[in-house]
Amino acid sequence: MSELNLKAEQHMESLDEFKFEPIKGYPMLRWKGKRPFESTQYYPAQLKETYGEEHDGWINKIFWGDNLQVMSHLLKKYRGQVDLIYIDPPFDSKADYKRVIDVRGQKTKNDSTTFEEKQYTDIWNNDEYLQFMYERLILLRELLSEKGSIYVHMDEHRDSLVRLMMDEVFGAQNFKREIIWRIGWISGYKSKANQWIRNHDTILYYTKSSDYTFNKKYIPYPEGYRRRDGGIPEGQGYPIEDTWNCSDLDNLNSIQIMSFSSEKVGYPTQKNENLLQRIIECSSNEGDLIFDCFMGSGTTQAVAMKMGRRFIGADINLGAVDTTVKRLLRIQQEQDDKSNLFSATKTSKYAGFEVYNVNNYDIFRNPVEAKDLLIKALELQPLPNSTLYDGEKDGRMVKIMPVNRIATKADLNELINNFPYAVFDKRLEEAPNKPVEHITLVCMGHEAELRGELILQLKKMGYNIDVEVLDILRDKTELEFKRDASAEIVVDGDKIVVRDFYPMNLLQKLSLQQECVEDWKVLVDSIKIDFNYDDAVFTPSIIDIPEKKELVKGVYRIPADHGNIKVKITDLLNESYEEVIKF
Repeated sequence: MSELNLKAEQHMESLDEFKFEPIKGYPMLRWKGKRPFESTQYYPAQLKETYGEEHDGWINKIFWGDNLQVMSHLLKKYRGQVDLIYIDPPFDSKADYKRVIDVRGQKTKNDSTTFEEKQYTDIWNNDEYLQFMYERLILLRELLSEKGSIYVHMDEHRDSLVRLMMDEVFGAQNFKREIIWRIGWISGYKSKANQWIRNHDTILYYTKSSDYTFNKKYIPYPEGYRRRDGGIPEGQGYPIEDTWNCSDLDNLNSIQIMSFSSEKVGYPTQKNENLLQRIIECSSNEGDLIFDCFMGSGTTQAVAMKMGRRFIGADINLGAVDTTVKRLLRIQQEQDDKSNLFSATKTSKYAGFEVYNVNNYDIFRNPVEAKDLLIKALELQPLPNSTLYDGEKDGRMVKIMPVNRIATKADLNELINNFPYAVFDKRLEEAPNKPVEHITLVCMGHEAELRGELILQLKKMGYNIDVEVLDILRDKTELEFKRDASAEIVVDGDKIVVRDFYPMNLLQKLSLQQECVEDWKVLVDSIKIDFNYDDAVFTPSIIDIPEKKELVKGVYRIPADHGNIKVKITDLLNESYEEVIKF
């Protein structure tokens, strides 16, 4: 065994890795860096916004933050309380997903009215992806009720590995079905493949126990359908099988479902409502609690609201949270309109919802762009040939830890597994009394033992390293991540008027100067106003979210019983400017 391999072996033993005793007849999936996930700390959440009212003591909840921390927060109150989980997690598709940002109305003095923004990235190394999924599946199991079910939406990249992982976490005996969902369209790009054309995703269906909720459903027979013997069949129809199409014609008709094209909100990898309708209707009952911690465009939450289920959603991307909020507000408005027009119309009892931040992490709206912003703000020297470090500054190698959450000792695993030990050995031989590396860890909050743990683990392997920690939460006042937005908002008699708005980051991305925009409204996604702001929770009574070709009004009547007024203007990047007018 080489010295390098010996050191790696010693490292694995020092972290108690791969010390899983095999169980007879029970295969287990292993990967480099696999570690048990036996405990987690409680992370606080801050209520930021409220829309609508409670019903029977419940109001739905949307969380912005790392779903590992969101679930750690939820465990305190909701362990064993979630009746149905659907997740559409990263597939490790090796792709960057983008959305197209269009200036509303095209009213600018140049042609820079559209650009692509990276929404999230789905590029992982194998071991990192598996540990990521493993930790989250364990927490999902803890949240799931004894009668609950979980559906995990995958494609061909990692579905076989995730199934083995779910056998370990949920128990192979609780595997129920592998559902084949036919996507329903084939792109010109896909059709050129010189092999079988892929046209389906896989949905892994598990339960918490053998006593689970399932409402068997049927697809009605076509009108006039006859059996082979010539008789007209009786009964409810075809029982639904495990190969699904979920087209506009293939639904259970309990709620009004639109065509997918009319549902689209411009979010990459959005799933259609028919798919979620089937899962929610078959594996939950009215009033049950639904959870989706990879929320994306909010399809799970939208269908749950329409079907009278309670729900909790989470996403680390603020764009996903804003997209979901807008979608839910439209459903609220549609239900209010129906109630006003037809008093007998049944509307969802669970339409109110709250929006939370977890752990006060509100610096970065999009984790994909966070590293680029940090590299620029910290003035790091790029290292194009390094897959481990994010840059170098003043002779120190810089590693940016996971953003928008506390860095833990477990996060050091990537570094420890991938350090250039051959280089360390050479430096150790040349200068035995000097550190083999000088490292700066950049993080947003961190465990107190983070620095000491990394030094200790390397010391066990015979290396001395110099480690410093730069905490963005503590030191962010010294850094400028992006140019702030500004606005001109005035009170004119009994009206509040937005006269101008300058979203500087958006203008920069569009390569526009302020004077190039003829009407500031083309840059605005929404305006919300709380006329009685309590300096804590934003509860808007004005919600101005225009359709794609329309613009916000910009002028709003102030009610006579108003107090302090808070105005929130959100631009096309989902970045917001907020201002409080005190009375």
